[in-house]
Amino acid sequence: MQYKEYYSIAEVADILSISKETLRRWDNNKKLVPTRHPINNYRVYHKSQLEIFDEAKLMFNSLWDEEIEIKPTRQYKCIELFAGAGGLALGLEKAGFKTVLLNELVKDPCLTLKKNRPDWNVVQGDIANLSFTPYKGKIDLISGGFPCQAFSYAGKKLGFEDIRGTLFYQFARAVSEVQPKIFLGENVRGLLKHDEGKTLETIKNVLSELGYTLIEPRVLKAIFYMVPQKRERLFIIGIRNDLAQKMKFLWPSPYKCILTVRDALKAGHLYDTDCPPSPGQEYPERKKEILSCVPPGGYWRNLPIELQKEYMKKSFYLGGGKTGMARRLSWDEPSLTLTCAPAQKQTERCHPEETRPLTTKEYARIQTFPDGWRFKGSASSIYKQIGNAVPVNLAYAVARSLVRMLNNYCENL
Repeated sequence: MQYKEYYSIAEVADILSISKETLRRWDNNKKLVPTRHPINNYRVYHKSQLEIFDEAKLMFNSLWDEEIEIKPTRQYKCIELFAGAGGLALGLEKAGFKTVLLNELVKDPCLTLKKNRPDWNVVQGDIANLSFTPYKGKIDLISGGFPCQAFSYAGKKLGFEDIRGTLFYQFARAVSEVQPKIFLGENVRGLLKHDEGKTLETIKNVLSELGYTLIEPRVLKAIFYMVPQKRERLFIIGIRNDLAQKMKFLWPSPYKCILTVRDALKAGHLYDTDCPPSPGQEYPERKKEILSCVPPGGYWRNLPIELQKEYMKKSFYLGGGKTGMARRLSWDEPSLTLTCAPAQKQTERCHPEETRPLTTKEYARIQTFPDGWRFKGSASSIYKQIGNAVPVNLAYAVARSLVRMLNNYCENL
């Protein structure tokens, strides 16, 4: 795919991770002034105007096409913990990892994994009851999105033995018992500032105590990795100390453009067909009438004032933007972050054209699951499985970087 010459205001806001309002201010003070598209006369930015920004330079000089060709030079084995419905596992598989064990507590995600990959060793149950010692020295990677829990502080620097009872302890225990070459942890962006940064500091201390050198954790924005969704995930990568000097990790290059809801739901860039029908929630009749007045990309402030008051109730008189309320997605922008339910009032995700919540299949496509991936359970369970997942293409991009690092290490043995 070739780079575009012109970029819309919405696209530039996404590329630079700023608001459209900021771009309007930049326009007013002449910092960055849009031009007119030579064909449709829309206000746009030319590629040359954006090359002064690091974020745009990374995209325009991306090595994505080279990185997509990365393949394992030997078989790399991994264990995945807190596996959910398989977003991270699919990305790792696509990059070439062989998963020898997946653990997940909840029944429906396990049924999903078993339905789609009958050959995977899926173990349902409490991770605390699993022993990982049989895998010691046999695994290249342990991965997982361990749920973030607060640690109890008593004015001391917590270590491995002090975090018992937390799910991170179980992740760390698996690393300790298996001693993989590398590990990959992922979590919400909020972990960076959780408990004023103390939680992340404890996590770093524990992993260091176990004999691993950490790559500085980084928040990756899914929109830069071929995912049509404004989702952010924190990635924590560690290399076993005896290998740390022999391995060099490079974060994945961004994709060459920002994909949109249209790319997810219509035939074209991501999928060969339009999104197939699937179950989905429906709005109550009055809510549907009100949301039908919201334009694509709009939210409650785009409603007539009386409808704003009716829909927002007491919230109408409170401060804050509440931009997720009565929110309709736009065909020409990425989706907002998907939640575990598409019709929650605070985080509305209304279809761009039809007045209804996104269906389960539309949810899955925005998370870049393949159409052939079948989810088990009720519709609400499926929404939750998809909403909790790591976007497949984001996982695939990170996994390719891990494969590249392992390849380079193995070549130098």
